[in-house]
Amino acid sequence: MQETPLFLRVGHFLHYAMSDWNTTDFTNPSTFILLGIPGLEAAHIWISIPFCAMYAIAVLGNFTILFIVRREPSLHKPMFYFLCMLAVTDLVMSTSTVPKMLSIFWFNSREISFSACLTQMYFIHSFSAMESGILLAMAFDRYLAICNPLRYSMTLTNSVVAKIGLAVVLRSGILRLPYPFLARRWPYCRTNIIPHSYCGHMAVVKLACADIRISSYYGLFDLFSEIGMDLFFIAVSYTQILRAIFRLPTKDARLKTFGTCISHLCAILALYVPDLFSSLIQRFGQNVPLHLIVLIVSVYLLVPPVLHPIIYGMRTKQIRGRLLQLFAHKET
Repeated sequence: MQETPLFLRVGHFLHYAMSDWNTTDFTNPSTFILLGIPGLEAAHIWISIPFCAMYAIAVLGNFTILFIVRREPSLHKPMFYFLCMLAVTDLVMSTSTVPKMLSIFWFNSREISFSACLTQMYFIHSFSAMESGILLAMAFDRYLAICNPLRYSMTLTNSVVAKIGLAVVLRSGILRLPYPFLARRWPYCRTNIIPHSYCGHMAVVKLACADIRISSYYGLFDLFSEIGMDLFFIAVSYTQILRAIFRLPTKDARLKTFGTCISHLCAILALYVPDLFSSLIQRFGQNVPLHLIVLIVSVYLLVPPVLHPIIYGMRTKQIRGRLLQLFAHKET
């Protein structure tokens, strides 16, 4: 009952007639229409400024991480290999959404083909899950470094790191495949207008004129099984890490050892808090204004890619030192 007034209100922003959208009969539309931030169309130009700035920071920061690790032989270690994997996933996830988002804000380019919409959906959700898997791998790295330092180099060899990375990619890629396949099989006989800035899973399937409970239930199952499992094992790792830290003889040793985990803990918070919040608000935030939901979910996609390079650039001594060397070299 609340959607129809919204569609009528934003209809004048479209460049073609949509007067019969509620009676059109189609199974799979050739295109979807992304509205951006519904209800805030007049402010799209202003909204685009922080989004563009955050995207620029994310791209520059993550490419800088990749460049520094590649150029510095002393950083060719498992911890930094995982950090590079995290940087790549951040780049792909943000690039999957922000350029299209900015084209809506700047050029009113709202159309996206049905296949491109499902492809964007798959990339967003699969790479978001990959970030979770990489953070779990980084927790395992910290566990070995602190709890079993003598076995660290023997356990986390280059081949093991590569296998962990492959396992993360395969797990996320396979578990997220049902999202676009389920979305494709639903009939869309009411409207092809997505009141959103990108093709998220729930934003698309809510348009279907069918019982979409299987999509919703699978999304929740995937969220709590995959993300929940990662959080569980991260919690187990840090339980063991804290036990090892408290057994250290001096306070300085305990603080120094715990300091090696701060960057990873901040990266965990930067990913999981917005992820869980955005996933739950899309499913259960019926009383939250639509424009606020869309704005929160859109910002969420840029929070981890922006914060991760800043966190590791500021907190990781080796990367911070290499950055200072680069800037000092340019000044001379």
